[in-house]
Amino acid sequence: MTNTTTQRQQLAILAPIDSTAEQVFTEDACALITELTREFRPRLQQLLAARQQAQARFDAGALPDFLPETKNIRNSDWQVAAIPADLQDRRVEITGPVDRKMVINALNANVKVFMADFEDAQSPTWQGVVEGQLNLRDANLGTISYTDPNSGKHYALNDDPALLIARVRGLHLWEKHLEVDGEQVPGALMDFALYFIHNIAQRQKMGTGVYFYLPKLQSHQEAKWWDDVFRYTEQQFGVEVGTIRATVLIETLPAVFEMDEILYSLRDHIVALNCGRWDYIFSYIKTLKKHADRVLPDRQVVTMDKPFLNAYSRLLVKTCHKRGALAMGGMAALIPAKDPEQNKAILAKVTADKELEAKNGHDGTWVAHPGLASTAGAVLDHYLGDKPNQLHVLREQDAPVTAADLLQACDGERTETGMRTNIRVALQYMAAWISGKGCVPIYGLMEDAATAEISRASIWQWIQHGKSLSNGQLVTKALFASMLDEEAEVVKTEVGADVWANQNFERAKSLLLAITTADELVDFLTLPAYDLLP
Repeated sequence: MTNTTTQRQQLAILAPIDSTAEQVFTEDACALITELTREFRPRLQQLLAARQQAQARFDAGALPDFLPETKNIRNSDWQVAAIPADLQDRRVEITGPVDRKMVINALNANVKVFMADFEDAQSPTWQGVVEGQLNLRDANLGTISYTDPNSGKHYALNDDPALLIARVRGLHLWEKHLEVDGEQVPGALMDFALYFIHNIAQRQKMGTGVYFYLPKLQSHQEAKWWDDVFRYTEQQFGVEVGTIRATVLIETLPAVFEMDEILYSLRDHIVALNCGRWDYIFSYIKTLKKHADRVLPDRQVVTMDKPFLNAYSRLLVKTCHKRGALAMGGMAALIPAKDPEQNKAILAKVTADKELEAKNGHDGTWVAHPGLASTAGAVLDHYLGDKPNQLHVLREQDAPVTAADLLQACDGERTETGMRTNIRVALQYMAAWISGKGCVPIYGLMEDAATAEISRASIWQWIQHGKSLSNGQLVTKALFASMLDEEAEVVKTEVGADVWANQNFERAKSLLLAITTADELVDFLTLPAYDLLP
């Protein structure tokens, strides 16, 4: 941590203020961050404590369920606010970090929406989050450009770029470089305040609002917290309620039981829920970590056709469409291959995945790479036809999705190959994250924090419950440590000794060993890893 400290509007900035940061941390921006932090940090701390209390109940044997005290919300007739015109057709969305070239390429892709990600696809280095805000400001202004210093290639926006939505950090993440009254600022409030204040005027000039994705909510009380943040900010700036619009990711197991309540709590601001499938699988492991009968198999076989995941997708569609909200599908994490035959197989997998979502009634879907946009788009085009979405698909004939459906155990093997792959993926991702990269192509998949979380949490769970691999090997801390040493050598050979030495692989290896063999599951690998970031 640098000793450089700047005090601005009672916000302590514990980092160097260069020319980029000067443009981002204006007096007005610092004042808004300070004001929002004082107003909403105490309640956020209570909400995070409530998460721990809920987890303690699950650890003691309870299972998540629909809430009896909010039954009237689920059973009564209400709708969310009308969806703005520019948010009604979101058939294909691309996601990625907020570095300048990525922002331009994503906005130019053959998609409707670019979700610019300060969360799972972004390693929150100080430089990264500050430059990211400037990049998004320039993107909204239409002035963003970039020249590659190595190739000399120039990048600029096309005439009709995708719609920009910013995903802020999760509520559990704090920004160590900012303090108000001697305590850290919530990363989510920093991301929200800076994006709002630097873009509200331009967005209104364009005849639109300021749009966000909200990640990792676990309860409707957390949704209400965000609704209050939105209302407070709209009031302070004298803009209409609903100028701020949000899409909430349903990517935690507790949240799937509160989708009606989350929509209701945000009903003047919400436009959609999204199936954040990878984080959802991680949350299934984490929430049910003490339940020996709910241990998942290899990550590679936990696909959307598994009963517990298909139930989650169908219930999200039914709930959203009943309330007039869009139901967004999940991520295709595959990356196009150069080999024609391999690429043909990849596109077939993407098509099958998107067919399942579209048949379930989803209004749109995610891709991680521009090369998959046309394939995903063709599937959605087939199902949507000339309609912007599938709000007409109400799934009224469905049998009720029960708690048992959502919690159903998943069949499949635990293999040595799967375990070793998990180790290599987690190791490479964590090394990249600590080195400042939050979105990394590994073995044909675009890995982000969510997929790395599944990789390490699965092994932790296998160790805790004394599970065996399909070859009969008992999964123990010692076996994991041995495999980690072996797979680290494989990775070192793959990336080369120089890359290994220069990109934090040894630090990542030590951290992976510590969190995977810990007696208690570390909530998020990004929490201890954040301490290693500049």
